[in-house]
Amino acid sequence: MIKGASSSERLLDEVTLFLHSIEASLSRDQQALIRMHHDPDQSLKNRTVLLVDDDMRNTFALSRALKKHSLNLVIADNGQMALEKLKENDQIELVIMDIMMPVMDGYQTMREIRGNREWAQLPIIALTARAMPEEVDRCMEAGANDYMMKPVDIDRLLTLLRVWLFRQEKAA
Repeated sequence: MIKGASSSERLLDEVTLFLHSIEASLSRDQQALIRMHHDPDQSLKNRTVLLVDDDMRNTFALSRALKKHSLNLVIADNGQMALEKLKENDQIELVIMDIMMPVMDGYQTMREIRGNREWAQLPIIALTARAMPEEVDRCMEAGANDYMMKPVDIDRLLTLLRVWLFRQEKAA
């Protein structure tokens, strides 16, 4: 390239053209990953997530943050209600599960979900305020796919949602 007044724009155009030609040769999955990187909210748009938490403050804060990213939320305040919501709504693609709840805790709820053939592959992200290392093992043994500590880091939760929803979409 010859240096000139518009060489920066020309270089950017050439690089963009090159990258688009490379992208065209990638597999569908790789192209989807690139698109997801350019517009991360696209992978969340109109996806349905079940949020299970007995603390109204957590539910309010999480639902408000997640709705900003165009997610559809179904809310339950205990494990028993979560199972009922799953029976009522076959559009649910992922569960965010609090562990300590009345009526039915998160451990038992995750076991029930995993025991149902229809929901066995449903991604579950466990949320707990307990910081003990054995807590992660207990959550995973009960059926969680991933784990987060409270207070919830919204950016990290959004990243986990993108990853698990992408995997869910790819598996379908």
